[in-house]
Amino acid sequence: MTKPLEGIKIIDFTHVQAGPACTQLLAWYGADVIKVERPGAGDVTRSQLRDIPGVDALYFTMLNSNKKSLTLDTKTPEGKEVLTRLIKQSDVLVENFGPGALDRMGFTWEHIRELNPGMIVASVKGFSDGHHYEDLKVYENVAQCAGGAASTTGFDDGPPTVSAAALGDSNTGMHLAIGILTALHARNRNGGKGQKVAVSMQDSVLNLCRVKLRDQQRLDRIGYLEEYPQYPHGKFSDVVPRGGNAGGGGQPGWVLKCKGWETDPNAYIYFTIQGHAWAPICRAIGKPEWIEDPAYMTASARQDKIFDIFATIEAWLADKTKFEAVNILRKFDIPCAPVMTMKELANDESLRASGTITEVDHKERGKYLTVGSPIKFSDLKVEITGSPLLGEHTNEVLETLGYSSKEIAALHAASAV
Repeated sequence: MTKPLEGIKIIDFTHVQAGPACTQLLAWYGADVIKVERPGAGDVTRSQLRDIPGVDALYFTMLNSNKKSLTLDTKTPEGKEVLTRLIKQSDVLVENFGPGALDRMGFTWEHIRELNPGMIVASVKGFSDGHHYEDLKVYENVAQCAGGAASTTGFDDGPPTVSAAALGDSNTGMHLAIGILTALHARNRNGGKGQKVAVSMQDSVLNLCRVKLRDQQRLDRIGYLEEYPQYPHGKFSDVVPRGGNAGGGGQPGWVLKCKGWETDPNAYIYFTIQGHAWAPICRAIGKPEWIEDPAYMTASARQDKIFDIFATIEAWLADKTKFEAVNILRKFDIPCAPVMTMKELANDESLRASGTITEVDHKERGKYLTVGSPIKFSDLKVEITGSPLLGEHTNEVLETLGYSSKEIAALHAASAV
């Protein structure tokens, strides 16, 4: 079956997580992604956090499936010539170098556009061009702090907290993938003209924190945020506070203990008290008298007692595992979920069946688990293949660029590839 992005050739000049997450997504959907790596070294994540000596680390394999690997020394004249040919035959160049790296390599935007007027150059930035911090190096947790996530995460009596979710890296990669697809669509409509696309990590994190920007404006206007645990008895400063495990969407929610929490740090569920679910909640936990009680009937009436209500629910949960509790509550259409560990997710039969968790073969490490496509299609089955070995496709790519066997051997002899 023809894949949607088949025929799109992408030069992948990215490393670590944000850029590779972007290009991997496009590779899953059919793009021909050629990962350009330094001869003898490659992406730094090939060797970071290894669990098998001498074998590509999971850090690399889980971000570079479905790609080809071309080793290339762009500092040599021969390497520059290979890249020149590659640019002429490609649609997109994705990079997350430091500022000015492509220019120093001799491939300015103007030069790339001369070589290929239809080329889309997509870049991951730490901060947007012109930002007063644009020269700062940015990693995952730096981005979370700069984008507002850390200041609003955690508990009010503790420090700012970063999330385990890759809000700075993979999130930026997803945004960049959307930008690339938009630019490709625009190219089809404007006579084949390429353009530059850039996504900053700070901007991407802030985009996911838009409800906190919403809350800042509400706080500025009225001085309090009624859905936060600080209301009504606590005090608010002039900035959005850390809300612990509050819902944040106008519906009170909290992480509650279940049977076994004393020994299992993840024996919890997340429980949300939505207005329309109040009567079912009362029936489920054995408190039907609360349904018509004026002290509990409305969200505003419940707010000053919300943690007493959660304590009552926890008492009901005391003899139930998180899975038993959710199986009961789901019958009442009550929004909730078990707190899932990575081990539980890795072994989840539903996630395996849907392809969200998938087992992949690797030429050296054997089978490993990875995250599959989070996007599901009615007419596309996304197949995940193992990540490439360093330089595995070098000769193949050079042949597609018109190099003869003799010329390829010369490139190897010159250590250009």
